[in-house]
Amino acid sequence: MTRLHFQPIQGKNVDIINAILHHKELALVDEALYRKLYVVVDELVTNIVNYAYPNGENDYLDVEIMHDKELLTIRFRDGGVPFNPLEKAPSDITLPMDQRPIGGLGILLVVQKVDAIAYEYINGENVLTISFKITRIK
Repeated sequence: MTRLHFQPIQGKNVDIINAILHHKELALVDEALYRKLYVVVDELVTNIVNYAYPNGENDYLDVEIMHDKELLTIRFRDGGVPFNPLEKAPSDITLPMDQRPIGGLGILLVVQKVDAIAYEYINGENVLTISFKITRIK
C-alpha cells in the first residue's frame, strides 16, 4: 500500500491529480483502466480541493493506493466538511442543458466508471473508497 499526503490548495488540483495518476503503483494498469482513473481521480480531487475546506482549516488530503492481481483500490481521506457524494441526487441527464441544475454530473460519472464505491465519515474524516477490477496489466 502507498500513502500520499497533499494540501488541497485552490489551484493545485492538477498537481495533485498528476501526482496520483503518475504514481508507480498505477503505472502497470492498461490504457482503458487508466482513462477511467483519470476521469474519476480528476473529479474527486477537484471536488475536495474546491469544496471540502471552505474556511481553509485542517486542509489535507490523504490518498491510499492498494492493489493485487484482481483489484485496484484508492481511498481518499480528508478532514473537510462532511459530505457523502453518494447521497447526492443523480443529475437528470434527460433535461436540456440549459435546464439542468449545476452539480451532480461528476459524481454520476464517477459512479458509472468504478466497480465499487463506498463512503464513510469516521473520526472527523470523509473516507471515500473506490475500486476497479484489474483485467489486464501492461
